[in-house]
Amino acid sequence: MDALFTTSEMTRSIRCAKVAVLAPMETPLDYLVPDDLAVSVGDHVWVPLGYAKIRGLVTEISDTIETEFKLKPIAAKIDDEPVPAASLRFWLWAAGWTLTAPGTFLKGCLQALKTPKAQIKHGFVRTGAEPVKLTSKQMRVLEVAVLPMSAAELAQAAGVTVGVVQTLEKKGYLERVEFTTQGFDAPDPDFMTPTLNDDQAAADRLLEMEWDRQVFSPVLLDGVTGSGKTEVYLETVARALRDDPTAQVMILLPEIALTTAVMGRLKRRFGVDPVQWHSAISPSQRRRIWEGIARGEARLIVGARSALFLPYANLKLIVIDEEHDGSFKQEEGVRYQARDLAVMRAHQEGFMVVMASATPSLETLTNAQKGRYSWVRLEQRHGTAQLPDIDLVDMKAHAPEAGPTGDKWWLSNPLVKEIEATLARREQVLLFLNRRGYAPLVLCRACGERMTSPKTDSWLVEHRATGRLVCHLTGFSMKKPDRCPHCGALDSLTSIGPGVERILEEVRERFPAARAEIFSSDTTPDADSSAALIKRVEDHETDILIATQAAAKGHNFLNLTLVGIVDADLGLKGGDLRAAERTFQLLAQATGRAGRAEKAGKAVLQTYSPEHPVMQALKAQDREAFYAYEQMSREIAQFPPFGRLAAVILSAKDNALLNRFGRELSLAIPNTEGIDVYGPADAPLSLVRGMWRKRFLVRADRNRDLQGFMTAWLKSVKTPNAIRLVTDIEPYSFL
Repeated sequence: MDALFTTSEMTRSIRCAKVAVLAPMETPLDYLVPDDLAVSVGDHVWVPLGYAKIRGLVTEISDTIETEFKLKPIAAKIDDEPVPAASLRFWLWAAGWTLTAPGTFLKGCLQALKTPKAQIKHGFVRTGAEPVKLTSKQMRVLEVAVLPMSAAELAQAAGVTVGVVQTLEKKGYLERVEFTTQGFDAPDPDFMTPTLNDDQAAADRLLEMEWDRQVFSPVLLDGVTGSGKTEVYLETVARALRDDPTAQVMILLPEIALTTAVMGRLKRRFGVDPVQWHSAISPSQRRRIWEGIARGEARLIVGARSALFLPYANLKLIVIDEEHDGSFKQEEGVRYQARDLAVMRAHQEGFMVVMASATPSLETLTNAQKGRYSWVRLEQRHGTAQLPDIDLVDMKAHAPEAGPTGDKWWLSNPLVKEIEATLARREQVLLFLNRRGYAPLVLCRACGERMTSPKTDSWLVEHRATGRLVCHLTGFSMKKPDRCPHCGALDSLTSIGPGVERILEEVRERFPAARAEIFSSDTTPDADSSAALIKRVEDHETDILIATQAAAKGHNFLNLTLVGIVDADLGLKGGDLRAAERTFQLLAQATGRAGRAEKAGKAVLQTYSPEHPVMQALKAQDREAFYAYEQMSREIAQFPPFGRLAAVILSAKDNALLNRFGRELSLAIPNTEGIDVYGPADAPLSLVRGMWRKRFLVRADRNRDLQGFMTAWLKSVKTPNAIRLVTDIEPYSFL
């Protein structure tokens, strides 16, 4: 409590407010509500804190008896759109779940309000008065004055002078109104109702039964690639919009590139562009959308993971497309898994959440198998499309040839023959390699020096298109030097391994007549460039698409019949507990791009480990066998979904100080049954941006209070100012 001491006696009842100040305070603070100030839960206020005034959100209002502790009063109310109570309640819960100070968490949720409010404009609209003895020019003005427009805009639209508009205002036919920006178009749930096939219709009926219960209902919509999951969940979206004229629906997508593909389908279905929310939106647009959602005006929202924390006034349905995708895990700042928090949001408010995937996460699939989630399955591709045939190419037996200049090539002869046959049929090819740039490693042939980012263990990736070496971890970039920085040898730096740029180079040498281009975050950094590339592929202006995971999911290229996986083993490296699961999901999604229409599809996987369970499951298209194997492995170790994990990441510039604090923290670990703590251990990337890093891993049984354990442990030791401590509940990255 922030208070000033006084000796006054208890005298009267006063109004008190708890305010979560936008600062790293562990709990909301108590403030006096002045008699002349009307505030409610969710209001934005200025409050005194020390010698400063700081912004905060009112989280609770109560009456109390004035005591010897005199509260400081709220300084002022801020004229921003209040946060709806349900959204505020969810934000505060999420702060506790992620072990984040409430003010720090709320500050992130309110980022859109940093942009100044849009200036109020004045416009003119018809008053409704019956026209009497008006000229043709005046009548034209009234015909277009349906929505507010400025005098100049109205005059231009009607083809008259501003004086005509002013005259109509004086006569009472037009009235001056205030307006800020354009509103939000209302989606029409019956704009274009699709024809569902038998499988889709059966799935839709099951979803309708769940919807009719009008209670918290988590549903796994599990369908093979190309089965039409999107059409099915859009019928549930239509149901939500139809049943309640104020209902809001949120569709979460893992990638901006996917937003582009889904937006077109949503517009065709509902007749309007849904509201988009992702990192590419301008600050002024972010504020407009934030306010429109808080007022309940924006009803259909499509966005990346941060859309979960918009201030919904009446959220009634959440759809999580590609729910298995690792992009739903936030790895910087406040760390959270958007899928898990979305389920909790639906639970708090008692509505439906649909999780759609062809390759569900092990957590979601296990919940469905145990009956905690409803499970709706689509086991056939839409129409006449069939799942692609899958071949494994053992790279030990089919090592690629060398190129004409002696450089190593990366495409095996079996894959090259399939590409030639596909191009001869005038069909399209996707070559998949989840590695940006030209080469992932640059080293010196003379001394063996590996090029790394300054004060970081991360290797520099060569981007030959720009002539630069780039660190994908820190963003550091430098021109590729002529000499080795370590030994000074001239022209000794060589590129090791392939990236998508290197595959493009090989494709142009081997297939000079084919039109080839790259689909990655480097070539399509925003939604517009992604949309343009996708249209080129759809219009068959591209023959061979060389892509990272940006093209592995959600896209429907009807003439694409061959998918070649250049390095199927790539994701299995690194010792991550989810490595096999993620590799299976990513490759199943990538191979699923082939044969999505009448033409048969094929996928070729280049691997040095064809006997690996992931490769065998992909070849046999036996998803259940792979998941059973993976569940058995996790259950033995009591790892998620059979246990819970948390991580503590320590970093400091002084490695000796870091080691001492790591030992001190390890000695303070509470002895708690059902919870194990491993570490401290050097992080795999032990040096990043000049900061040394150590990690603890906490494993807990599912019936243990992991957050309570973490809070008690970390509060028992004071963290030095020179050390940064980050907690990660349910970590997905172990670097």
